[in-house]
Amino acid sequence: MAEFSPTTTNPAAAFYAGNRPAQAIGALLRLIDRVAPRWGTHSALRLFFTPLPWKLAMRHRLPSRWQLVSWPFEASSLTVYRRSDLAPDRPRVLLVHGWAGSSAQLRTLGDAIADAGFDPVLLDFPAHGRSGGWRSTLPQFTRAIFAVTARLGPWHALVAHSLGSLAALHTAARGLPARRLALIAPSTPPAQFLDWFAGSFGLPAGVSTRMRAQIEAREAVDLDEFEPGWLGARVAQPCLVVHDRGDRVAPFAAGERIVAAIAGARLHPTQGLGHRRVLDDAEVAAHVVAHLIAPSPG
Repeated sequence: MAEFSPTTTNPAAAFYAGNRPAQAIGALLRLIDRVAPRWGTHSALRLFFTPLPWKLAMRHRLPSRWQLVSWPFEASSLTVYRRSDLAPDRPRVLLVHGWAGSSAQLRTLGDAIADAGFDPVLLDFPAHGRSGGWRSTLPQFTRAIFAVTARLGPWHALVAHSLGSLAALHTAARGLPARRLALIAPSTPPAQFLDWFAGSFGLPAGVSTRMRAQIEAREAVDLDEFEPGWLGARVAQPCLVVHDRGDRVAPFAAGERIVAAIAGARLHPTQGLGHRRVLDDAEVAAHVVAHLIAPSPG
């Protein structure tokens, strides 16, 4: 199984600590942690739970044929987009974005899936796009998927990008009614990213351990449940993984590990598309559609 090497580039460093304001935040976090470790951990978690750039910057308008619907969810709301020009009896496909993304990034895929005869449903996760809230967590992503499924499921397939892929896998492992999975540029497990996050701000090694403990206590879930080994033993759906070899946000090895862990999973590597352009590529969309319409195994 592919592993992350000690020399693997820390993608969080470029995202969180690549400019002077972020460097100043890192210095402040280190100071707080030295003076009051408990508050240092709390402050680091608040930043970790905040999607950057803020969701207002990601609110791109979708064409008029995509109509939004919002529902109450936990202390806030969820928003989904659906095509208004499709027959209501089509098999439904749920599409979910990654951290700091939005439904607008999934439009190309959604339209291709609609052209193939399905009814695509695009979900804005909590604190993203036009859903409510300003902070979110990966376990909350999974709860949001189950909440939308209660209203619109079952699904013919679940198509997910980046961190949304881990949420999709976790819901599938927990019994989500979806026949197929298509994962695009799946991210590293949260335990690894916590280490990268802390390292990008120069925080002591123990901070990521404390952050993990607080997340697990708050969300009542063991983060080991988002590791490929745990997920692979529990996911039975046919699974396609699309990953670019040069992805600098979610290392290619993350996709390889998921494919190695899930029986029968297939890897479609790309080159030169990176982490986000892969969502707009026509060939990638064709591979996803082919996976959705393929005959069921057995």
